[in-house]
Amino acid sequence: MSDVLKFGIPKGSLEDATVDLFAKAGWKISISSRSYFPGVDDSELNCKLIRPQEMGKYVERGTIDVGIAGRDWVRENDSDVVEVCEMVYSKVSRRPVRWVLVVAQDSKVQKPEDLAGATISTELVGFTKRYFAERNIPVTVEFSWGATEAKVVDGLCDAIVEVTETGSTIRANNLRIVCDLMESVPVMIANRKSWEDPWKRDKIETIATLLKSALAAEGMVGLKMNAPGSQVEAITKVLPSQKAPTVSHLYNSDWVSIESILNEKEVRSIVPALLKLGAEGIVEYPLNKII
Repeated sequence: MSDVLKFGIPKGSLEDATVDLFAKAGWKISISSRSYFPGVDDSELNCKLIRPQEMGKYVERGTIDVGIAGRDWVRENDSDVVEVCEMVYSKVSRRPVRWVLVVAQDSKVQKPEDLAGATISTELVGFTKRYFAERNIPVTVEFSWGATEAKVVDGLCDAIVEVTETGSTIRANNLRIVCDLMESVPVMIANRKSWEDPWKRDKIETIATLLKSALAAEGMVGLKMNAPGSQVEAITKVLPSQKAPTVSHLYNSDWVSIESILNEKEVRSIVPALLKLGAEGIVEYPLNKII
């Protein structure tokens, strides 16, 4: 088939979450531990497993048409790509990850300028060098091969630039965050030539729309019920909804059917109120997508 979109699935911490997200959006991706080429139930897609740290350069070259990676690694490589959309999800939570400047708890450093002449260890070398260069702060930036927190604890460097979601690991190691340098979320990025191709762009936009709709549905449920027509106004006042709830009359009856979409956590407090207002046959159902 001539029309095939080459899609990069991020290997590593985002891998399972990405496969799950695609499943909710309607694509079944199967990954074997022995292969870097996942199977997918779409003849128009050719998936490859690629480290997020390298995704930007492969997309920029056109080795793949589109992929998902953290915005931090796209910026680290200074990749010339099209950012199609944000895909806010992660292995721990849906909040952005933060790249932070970290020092030992007893360090005298209070701001980046205090690190003039210092040595900083990080995986994010390119971004960190640009960050300090833009502020005319002379520092030496060294690549860290892992266990970055231990380097500042052991005195192997003066500070580190490290990624965190909650900050718990940093606190557990008796370290202190000086400031945030960058927030990052997963982003879908596309090769510029692929984006200019009408068929590929349409396919990319379709995938982006469905993935975002799957994310929008997370934590949301549908709720429907029957109720006396006289109680419609009272029920809709206590029933949250993205828009006005759907109300339809039951055949040959003065009762109505009411349907709404709401946060799953709200159901437990709303149902008792609905019952008191005369609602019956309350049904809660999960959602895969909200478009």
